[in-house]
Amino acid sequence: MIMESKVSRRLKQPPAPEVIQFIFQPRTTREFFVKNFDILTQINFAHLVMLDQQRILDKTTTKTLADALLKMRQAGPDAVELDAAREDAYFNYEAHLIRQVGQNVGGRLHTARSRNDIGATNDRIRARAFVIRISAALVRLCDSALNQADQYAGHVMPGYTHMQAAQPITYGYYLSALVEAWSRDIDRLQHVLETLDGCPMGACALAGTSFPIDRDLTSDLLGFSRPLGNALDSVASRDFALELSAALSIMMITCSRMVQDFYIWSTPEFGFLTFPDSIAGTSSIMPQKKNPVVLEYLRGKTAHLVGLTSAALTTVKSTHFSHSGDSSRESTRTCWESCEEALKCLELMHLLIQHVEPEPERMASRAANDFSAVTDLADLLVRKADLSFRDAHHIIGAVVRRALEQGLPATAITSAMIDDAALEQVGRLAGLSPEDVGQCLDPVCNVNGRQSYGAPAPQGVRQRIDHQRLAMARRADALAVVESRIRDAATQLEQRAQALAASHPVPQAQAQAC
Repeated sequence: MIMESKVSRRLKQPPAPEVIQFIFQPRTTREFFVKNFDILTQINFAHLVMLDQQRILDKTTTKTLADALLKMRQAGPDAVELDAAREDAYFNYEAHLIRQVGQNVGGRLHTARSRNDIGATNDRIRARAFVIRISAALVRLCDSALNQADQYAGHVMPGYTHMQAAQPITYGYYLSALVEAWSRDIDRLQHVLETLDGCPMGACALAGTSFPIDRDLTSDLLGFSRPLGNALDSVASRDFALELSAALSIMMITCSRMVQDFYIWSTPEFGFLTFPDSIAGTSSIMPQKKNPVVLEYLRGKTAHLVGLTSAALTTVKSTHFSHSGDSSRESTRTCWESCEEALKCLELMHLLIQHVEPEPERMASRAANDFSAVTDLADLLVRKADLSFRDAHHIIGAVVRRALEQGLPATAITSAMIDDAALEQVGRLAGLSPEDVGQCLDPVCNVNGRQSYGAPAPQGVRQRIDHQRLAMARRADALAVVESRIRDAATQLEQRAQALAASHPVPQAQAQAC
């Protein structure tokens, strides 16, 4: 029977079974270890190269450790025995290393560092990889949406406010608007990249170290732009994970709003959109059913991500500004789940954007008959009848009311009806020509006439799409720069690790602490 802790002689008793089951075991599952193994190995190599360069460890020790780490990496995470009594992934990794080279050598790798700065660095590297993948998925979604927007820039449909027909727009204009929102999501994620682009290694537990470490070197080898400037903040803060979770929640809220539009527009009552059978479900009892399962999944996952973000924020609230299990570990657990779910959702969003098809005749018919074009009649009264807009608004409102009472569509409105309402409202005729009235009520002419900046006229929409494509390319280029820096750092780290393992050991006195 074990009578003391496996990881500290400070503790005379092993962890209670409940502590192992509920706290340590989730941190030492095979799945969790596999996800963190490569990052731990990367951190270990970077730290070892720095210890060697600074002569904090002698060459014989650093060569032995480098060779052992390379062999561990080659054997893979499944070769490491996992014991929940060792608390977490790091102690299990270290125990395996020590079994290979002995405690005197294996234990030296932990010189001038702590699990605190290792864990903080691990989280930043993991978050960085997720941000890059999610950003790339968003860029891909936006590229597809812009292609569809360009194709359907002239497909007229009603625009809605308060779920009531408002003014004619086009389906391409709608998709272009979504890209505007998703572009801001990409910008938020790029800000997360900037936030997490500092390396905690060298912060140790919270107060740095007396060993002559080179934090700039470790940071460079791990692909960061800089070491973090305060050791306490380095281990105390996981605000990058909170920011990432919040950014993903905002992104998914935009997606869910599009999904809700698609949900309504795909019903037979609207008939604006059709889905291929490949992204639909059916009923176990009703043979006629074609259910929008992808849309319902995405709406549900949006709520899931918002809940995960709320859980993370609540977990950190009122914790001390230092490292602790809740502020550092429990608070980030939900972030990884959010990232995984966001990637799945973006794949499904891309599927929707690519394969959902608009029904142009149905859209145009609804836009022509549902009074969404009558704002132009009010504008016409301002331009040609010398009326204030408020008077014009009252006149056209009276015309619409009368048409509805008589069961007439918008296309049945005549200049005579407008004259009658004008006489009633302002005491004189409007004098609009039937041609002008007909042109205003034609949704295609209506949309084509809206050429102010940001409006839905197809020419303006396509010009905006060109601008959006250029902006998206710049975002993709910025992402590529970060990816290139990380790849270059990984290449340099690999070369230095291999060189260290292949070096001829020369006995060298271990440097003393300053």
